[in-house]
Amino acid sequence: MDGPMSEPVSEAVTEAAVSGATSGPTGGPVDPADELLDIVDENDRVVGQSARGEAYARGLRHRCVFILARDGEGRIFVHRRTPTKLVFPSLYDMFVGGVVGAGETYDDAALREAEEELGVCGLPRPAPLFKFLYDNGAGQTWWSSVYEVRCDLPVSPQVEEVAWHDFLPQDEVERRLADWEWVPDGLAAYERLKAHRATG
Repeated sequence: MDGPMSEPVSEAVTEAAVSGATSGPTGGPVDPADELLDIVDENDRVVGQSARGEAYARGLRHRCVFILARDGEGRIFVHRRTPTKLVFPSLYDMFVGGVVGAGETYDDAALREAEEELGVCGLPRPAPLFKFLYDNGAGQTWWSSVYEVRCDLPVSPQVEEVAWHDFLPQDEVERRLADWEWVPDGLAAYERLKAHRATG
């Protein structure tokens, strides 16, 4: 695992390893853009379904999960997204997570996404903390459910998802907020999480 100060400059190896697709039920490649999502209204009620790529392109409101993963020492898992991600490529994030599939619950999506992105099996169920509607005012909007989980397992993140990673102390995460380019929805969730803890 790279240390906090050794974030790699070159992504050539990572990009070469990224196929941009996962294996489908028949063994063939499945484009992430084809994943089916529930489309929801401003009250988080399902009003239809759409392929992920179309939902992003048309700014259709859907559902996402954000999971703050801490190790046994309380450090936060931080990573940089791969350049092939559909949204926010190559930006940093202090959460793992992703979209909620059609018909999937937030809780099930949180466990699935956490295990997939951390590259672990047998993770405890992430604890739900709160939910908020993310809207950047420029066509990107999704209902966001925020979780926390302790990960004592050795992590092996997916190369399709994660270009670099490390567990960082919270004070270092705070220092890096101004230095690194972070995903905007993750920053919004992080600020809400701090406020949630301050009032909780």
